[in-house]
Amino acid sequence: MHYLISVAGLIIVLLLAWLASNNKNKIKYRPIIVMIAIQIAFGLLILKTSIGEFLIKGFADSFAKLLQYANEGTNFVFGGVANEGAYTFFLYVLMPIVFMSALIGILQHYKILPFIIKYIGLILSKVNGMGKLESYNAVAAAIVGQNEVFISVKNQLGSLPKHRLYTLCASAMSTVSMSIVGSYMTMLEPRYVVAALILNLLGGFIVSSIINPYEVKSEEDIIDVQEEEKHTFFEMLGEYIMDGFKVAIVVGVMLVGFVGIIALINGVFSGIFGISFQGVLGYVFAPIAFLIGVPWHEAVSAGSIMATKLVSNEFVAMLDFVKIKDGLSGRTIAIVSVFLISFANFGSIGTIVGAVKGLNEKQGNIVARFGLKLLYGATLVSVLSAVIIGIIF
Repeated sequence: MHYLISVAGLIIVLLLAWLASNNKNKIKYRPIIVMIAIQIAFGLLILKTSIGEFLIKGFADSFAKLLQYANEGTNFVFGGVANEGAYTFFLYVLMPIVFMSALIGILQHYKILPFIIKYIGLILSKVNGMGKLESYNAVAAAIVGQNEVFISVKNQLGSLPKHRLYTLCASAMSTVSMSIVGSYMTMLEPRYVVAALILNLLGGFIVSSIINPYEVKSEEDIIDVQEEEKHTFFEMLGEYIMDGFKVAIVVGVMLVGFVGIIALINGVFSGIFGISFQGVLGYVFAPIAFLIGVPWHEAVSAGSIMATKLVSNEFVAMLDFVKIKDGLSGRTIAIVSVFLISFANFGSIGTIVGAVKGLNEKQGNIVARFGLKLLYGATLVSVLSAVIIGIIF
């Protein structure tokens, strides 16, 4: 029965994207069907086969080792801050971002990441029916982050028409940065993190192809990647370390604010209505959770986590999810985990607008105008990825 519900959820997601389409007559259905098939095949490979289990174990073990190395630096600097044996979120979830950012900087410096991004993007462009720039941008956003990716294409940013700009921004909001993936793995099962990374990448193309269909002429389909200013190795390393630290601090500060505000609102709602604000959101989002494939008796709890992610961010939602997931079924844990792994929330609108505006004022204003539609599309990507997990789990 749950398979039928998940399939119905898939149809509804595609219908919601279709209703918001700029030009329904230009939608290319063949690439969409192919990409959905690839999503299902990939999900089955990762979650249902021994090969997938082997790959995920290797991926998870690699990140566990990297986090171990990151914690060496954290313990050296902050070793006396935490009580012995205590788990401190800032130290062991956020501070590894600094190490991961430094590692990405090294791979960028030696041109390893640009090579990988470019050629994966070219392969994807053959599958998704979109431009090479859009494909490059999606892969780059998933590796270097939703803000940094715009720097790499800033030479073309000013000349991009509105429809192509939307796709680039939608890709950035639908994915997550590799520098943060390790932090997610401290709270969620690695196999769901890996599955979400690939499903969201393809899901971004699927939803954008429906909401924002267009043709790219061959003469327009050029990737003009901005080369970073030449730095010595240690200049580069220092810059990426500081960038990683800024991200960790920003995430930490956002968590202090969001968790505090949500606690305040929960207290007010509980005092007046006898139910917390997140409890109310749980009932509002319960039908969505059910259509994704969550069993009805767990839909309110799952819906509350999903809503928290949308109105705050994925870290706040993950913190709440960790507290309740032991009481949920494996199916619900899989679906909600995949839903949480993206930057689709209200705060990301301002982040992306600011990133684009910092490079091109005019284009930044255009992004601000379609900000809500951007969030709508990115949220559908998260829902679509969760639906795919519901179908194959």
